[in-house]
Amino acid sequence: MADLGFTVDDKVDITDVVCPVTFVKTKVALEELDDGQILQVHLNGGEPVQNVPRSVKDEGHKILKLIENDDETYELFVQKVGD
Repeated sequence: MADLGFTVDDKVDITDVVCPVTFVKTKVALEELDDGQILQVHLNGGEPVQNVPRSVKDEGHKILKLIENDDETYELFVQKVGD
């Protein structure tokens, strides 16, 4: 993957679960990070890529980048913002 301009602190793969568990797993992973750290979320297209970024933003976190992979999955990069 090209240089993103930031360092990923943790990764979570949610391609094996369906909504709403996709957001629950993402939220739990974010809770384990410190403020300002970055989480990379590997997720499927369709419902997950529509709902997870929106839910993360609704929680107050910052979406840094969303990249579509060649296999119809995505990489979502989220910066944790204070609890």
